[in-house]
Amino acid sequence: MEMLNFDQVSGHRMTLKATDPRHFTGQFNNVTGRLEKENITFADQMFEALHGVNRLQQEKNDLSVRMITDPNSVDTHDITIAIAKANAALAMTKAIVDRAIQAYKEIISFR
Repeated sequence: MEMLNFDQVSGHRMTLKATDPRHFTGQFNNVTGRLEKENITFADQMFEALHGVNRLQQEKNDLSVRMITDPNSVDTHDITIAIAKANAALAMTKAIVDRAIQAYKEIISFR
């Protein structure tokens, strides 16, 4: 295991190296909402995941509005599937955020 020297650490920040070839690399594209392979950061991955959850929520809302305004234009199964996908994505996101907060609190308590 490679240790960091004092020059690599300042305050609560440090630089990280990708030493495993399986590490992600890429760039977030705001237009497409996707990652392009090249220098991707953890924050970019998180934003992409949150954008995906947001897209599912918007799709669910759009189908719900269409069902109310024009019931014949939307299949009931499509609405049910969109609601299930949106709820599952939101529940998973909430679980990840809760676990991240719990991990942060555990790290802080070891000081």
